[in-house]
Amino acid sequence: MKSDFSDYLKFTPIIDGDHPSVKDFAHQAAGGASTDREKAVKLYYAVRDAIRYNPYIVDLTVEAMRASTTLAAKRAWCVTKAALMCACCRTLGIPSGLGYANVKNHLSTKRLRKTLKTDIFYWHGYTTVHIDGKWLKATPTFNIELCERFGLKALEFDGKSDSLLQPFDLSGQTHMEYLSFRGEFTDVPLEKIKATFERRYTAMVNLKNEDFDKDALAEKALQKQIGD
Repeated sequence: MKSDFSDYLKFTPIIDGDHPSVKDFAHQAAGGASTDREKAVKLYYAVRDAIRYNPYIVDLTVEAMRASTTLAAKRAWCVTKAALMCACCRTLGIPSGLGYANVKNHLSTKRLRKTLKTDIFYWHGYTTVHIDGKWLKATPTFNIELCERFGLKALEFDGKSDSLLQPFDLSGQTHMEYLSFRGEFTDVPLEKIKATFERRYTAMVNLKNEDFDKDALAEKALQKQIGD
């Protein structure tokens, strides 16, 4: 990360922290906080829980990726949730960027695995935030309701240490495995993400009209039935 933070405070077509709805959301979420750390922590929880995780709505257009679009939809996948937190941080003058990794995500559905033909999620997104002289990683991906439903410990962020997805769920089963980090950026590297998705997810179809929560809940119920 550069010592010059100007690029980490700029608004872009995707990181549109200058949009009225994003500005309002950021200021309301951080209400009462006085330090950058307190503000970033409040923003983290607001994005994590106000925006429901939904990997079925991947749309790699600038319009769909915008922070303001995510805020309006109230549902998003990891890349767009991370972008929203980044935009909110910049709105409040907190230097912020975006980081990516290839991971094995075990919180998925049969429909999604069949569609992607892999359990590897490329370009899994997180937010980078500069607080008290150091850069931290924050991952506001899985909303708390989803975590509680699937026996996951909701990922916390204290503004002092990195917040990356935990490797095990509450029962000790594998939850998330980081395979490799792809780097950190000042904006969403949309063309790079598109190129990887086109190469790796050749059978990807539009799942926008499907219900991730419904599919995930049904699979969880089936797993419990088998276990009983």
